[in-house]
Amino acid sequence: MSHAAKEFVPLHIAVLTVSDTRTLEQDSSGQLLVDRLSEAGHVLADRALIPDDIYRLRAEVSRWIADPQLQVVLVTGGTGFTDRDSTPEALLPLFDKQVEGFGELFRQISFTEIGTSTVQSRAVAGLANRTLVFCMPGSTNACRTAWDRILGEQLDARTRPCNFIPHVARVAECEGRS
Repeated sequence: MSHAAKEFVPLHIAVLTVSDTRTLEQDSSGQLLVDRLSEAGHVLADRALIPDDIYRLRAEVSRWIADPQLQVVLVTGGTGFTDRDSTPEALLPLFDKQVEGFGELFRQISFTEIGTSTVQSRAVAGLANRTLVFCMPGSTNACRTAWDRILGEQLDARTRPCNFIPHVARVAECEGRS
């Protein structure tokens, strides 16, 4: 059975930047994700910037995955190895299922761009309450790589042989929205 549709299905997507040093005005990574999802035809449902704090991060993403209108959360930042980087630790416990291939593919693609430094990326993804959560590094180039080489296709109902659209909540409702 194919998980591809003939028509584009706009998703409601939230973007979260995890940073102790940036403001929304300086957030080129989050802005790139907002621009890409909007250009693709998706709906920006919410956007936030919070400091690297495991409990604030978990609380914000928990609020979003509990929202029946939201289908995807894109998180940028907090995936490195510094003492403050805690995005995977904060969010992995929330996942009902982990999308292990996301981090693996992200690192494989990144290897051609940054070489062995890609091993320091702890990009992760999962499905929580039928909401997809993708966590990627905080650099603008990393967000560009994630969207342009993975997420843009996997969040498009027309991608064959399969995509993530059948796995997110309330797809039938979304097909009627513009």
